[in-house]
Amino acid sequence: MSKNLHLISLGCTKNLVDSEVMLGRLKEYTLTDDVQSADVIIINTCGFIDAAKQESISTILEAHEVRKEDSILVVSGCLSERYREELAQELPEVDIFTGVGDYAKIDELIAKRENCFSRSVYLVNENDERIITGSNYHAYIKISEGCNQVCSFCAIPSFKGKLRSRPLASIIIEVQNLVKQGYYDFSFVSQDSSSYGRDIGYQEGLIDLIEAVEAIEGVASARVLYLYPSTTSFALIDTIAASPIFQTYYDMPIQHIDDAMLKTMKRGFGESKTLELLDYMRSKEGSFIRSAIIVGHPSETQERFEKVCDFVQDFGFDRLSVFEYSNEETTKAHDMEQIEESIKAQRAKKLGDIAMQTNRKALEKLIGTTMQVVIQGESDEHAYLLSARPLQWAFEIDGDILINDTQDKPIEYGVIYQAQITQLAGDRLLASTLLQ
Repeated sequence: MSKNLHLISLGCTKNLVDSEVMLGRLKEYTLTDDVQSADVIIINTCGFIDAAKQESISTILEAHEVRKEDSILVVSGCLSERYREELAQELPEVDIFTGVGDYAKIDELIAKRENCFSRSVYLVNENDERIITGSNYHAYIKISEGCNQVCSFCAIPSFKGKLRSRPLASIIIEVQNLVKQGYYDFSFVSQDSSSYGRDIGYQEGLIDLIEAVEAIEGVASARVLYLYPSTTSFALIDTIAASPIFQTYYDMPIQHIDDAMLKTMKRGFGESKTLELLDYMRSKEGSFIRSAIIVGHPSETQERFEKVCDFVQDFGFDRLSVFEYSNEETTKAHDMEQIEESIKAQRAKKLGDIAMQTNRKALEKLIGTTMQVVIQGESDEHAYLLSARPLQWAFEIDGDILINDTQDKPIEYGVIYQAQITQLAGDRLLASTLLQ
């Protein structure tokens, strides 16, 4: 008799890849969206910042509250790895704890009903049988684990360790296998993608990867997520812009623009070099630039905050995310003099409003243009509107557009169409498909 499995993957897309590895190991289970009917419940947690930690704890407790008798509650991932001793004491509701090293043997842990924390961080490989979730055409590809950067606010290296890259051949085999299954759109992810391969002797590993993926028949579209300023070369920017497969998409969280703040945050690059990179990206035809800013980091004066606000208004990112600084133990900024929570909240609200304005202006510039889109299904707005994702935009990150005119032609979900953007309604673009 088949047993039911309910899996909740929290946090980033890198976490999602690990969740999909676990699904592959548990393929004999029947997946269910109903936690109350599940025989096994897995919560793959995030432990990056305080808000993510709170979400993970709440999710665990809520699942326990409604789960059926004799079900097994498993907690895995970054939060579990980072606070293994504390969670074991404070959450007796959990049956199995495991961290970030044992995704590929989750079936064994459940069968034995035992905790396990391997010393090494698990890195997906071409032999893993992942079950891709959320799409029949798009997949995330994890290219490395860990990070060699020393950002003052980031705790990831303390529990994920140093950079560890997959061999290029492993990545190519995985992409080829997914193409055979019908996937044609890929997002390549890691903590610091522009450093890919430096630990295993590649000089420009990401360029090598791009060129190798371009040679795979059946790949229609791809993009790289999470570039780091000091490891992004002009040659890499050029390679992405010139690629017939990779979108001219630059996802680079700069975190700040003030020189003193960047030095305090230990970001490697100062203002002038960061601006040089951003301006070079912007010079590429059809470029799309996504970034992120942290407000309220220790030593951020009001003057420094205003400087980043002015910069964001002037530069005009296509997408910008704003985060309040989270004071994390094991980080270099933890013992610095902290900024009041109320001030951090005020700054996040102000810069967040500016980001909304710049995001809207970026959308307005697209009116009248033609874009390649994938129609994904009915929209959440109305049954007569279809949800479509421009291929240049990151899957489930940059949003969607609404198709309100299909030229009376039948539409197939998961297929690429040309669409003309006609107007902006609220915060979403409207478009009509063009005759194929």
